[in-house]
Amino acid sequence: MAELEEQERRLTLPRFTHDDAWALGCLLVDMARARQAPVAVDIRRGGQQLFHAALPGSTPDNDAWIDRKRRVVERYGCSSYLVGSRFRAKGSTFEESSRLDPDRYAAHGGAFPIAVEGVGVIGTVAVSGLPQVEDHALVVAALERFTAS
Repeated sequence: MAELEEQERRLTLPRFTHDDAWALGCLLVDMARARQAPVAVDIRRGGQQLFHAALPGSTPDNDAWIDRKRRVVERYGCSSYLVGSRFRAKGSTFEESSRLDPDRYAAHGGAFPIAVEGVGVIGTVAVSGLPQVEDHALVVAALERFTAS
């Protein structure tokens, strides 16, 4: 969990504009295509969807997973994978202990907070279509490249 918490500290952005959402989304799509990953990608700021793409092999179920994982980030302020990991570390599961509707919330990897320095969490970036560890890793890798540019 320390590594997941460090990722969130390290991947805080100085700002996040509509153009940044487009650039990050295109970067994620390019990375997913290079891996032939059948994913959907979603980026939101506040209640507004700024970017969405569905690559070949993705399905409407991926969009439903994105919505469920995104709600976890919005509620807890940290990545959906970290939230699920915290419940597992306590010997339980998110589904058993969160008291939240599993049809609306999923603490599975793939949704990550967009945090801005001095502001906090302002949105989410999410991927669905791979196993949860790979969804999470794809988002983190894209944010690492994005912050390095």
